[in-house]
Amino acid sequence: MAYQNILVPVDGSETSLSVVKHAVEFAKAFKSKITVVQVMTLDPYVASEYLANGQSNMLIERAREFIQANINEAKAQFAAEGVQVETRLLEGENIAHTLNQAVQDLKTDLVILSSHGRTGLKKIIMGSVAQNLLTELQIPVLVIK
Repeated sequence: MAYQNILVPVDGSETSLSVVKHAVEFAKAFKSKITVVQVMTLDPYVASEYLANGQSNMLIERAREFIQANINEAKAQFAAEGVQVETRLLEGENIAHTLNQAVQDLKTDLVILSSHGRTGLKKIIMGSVAQNLLTELQIPVLVIK
């Protein structure tokens, strides 16, 4: 199977950027298009006006700038490896659901992402995006530890 559209979610951590070299190998081997994404999670209480009327606030704009910087860093790392990527800043209340929708919208064949390897209480409190994607998605998911 050839992977033509690869989605690479990042979160700004060094762990999430560790997937770049792996994604580069796939992109070069299959001549794939890579889309780097990060989800800006919108808390309904903090972002109620934004969700209802598109009215932003200082917290949302700061988050948007921070996330765009993360995406740009990932893009630069891909460029350093000779791979051009598309980028998207996604918005949603749930990271896994938002990524699932992006997979469908972008006709993604493969998701390559990192796992922070949280266990126990940290996993319960912070959740596991990788675990959620493994159970929700109907396409291959490569998890880099």
